[in-house]
Amino acid sequence: MLRRGLLRGRVRAVAPALRPPWALAEADFLARCSRCDACVAACPTGIVVTGEGGFPTVDFSRGECTFCGDCVPPCTPRALSRPAADAPPWSLTARIGDGCLALKGVECRVCGEACGEGAIRFRPRIGGVALAELDASRCTGCGACHAPCPVRAISLDMNTKLAMEEGA
Repeated sequence: MLRRGLLRGRVRAVAPALRPPWALAEADFLARCSRCDACVAACPTGIVVTGEGGFPTVDFSRGECTFCGDCVPPCTPRALSRPAADAPPWSLTARIGDGCLALKGVECRVCGEACGEGAIRFRPRIGGVALAELDASRCTGCGACHAPCPVRAISLDMNTKLAMEEGA
């Protein structure tokens, strides 16, 4: 539980905020970020926004990350740091939740159409609508599938396997 949550009467644990691409580990990010909003102003897609406490977060309901890297250079405290041009921005992976319309028998393929990487495909079923399947190995975590989903059944979560590999 966060101290701020305790003081505000929030006793439930809060999921960590999604930070901009190439953010340092959470503790280091919070220690270095000056909350200047330079990364927010630099984001061409407008997905980097000011979140709780004035720290930048990513809001995929506003669009997708193109991984352009424009948010990194203006970060003078180096809370965002891209060590190499091919460095992965984060270890996020899309997750299709139980609210998916196809699971409820409604034909919907919006997420698959929005996914430029082809990570979301649809498996036909006899006597029912095709079900969405995610190929996590192709998912970049860009969030293109999140905003178009009419029921917000897609979330982007930390891929713990990738996070452990990056930390090793």
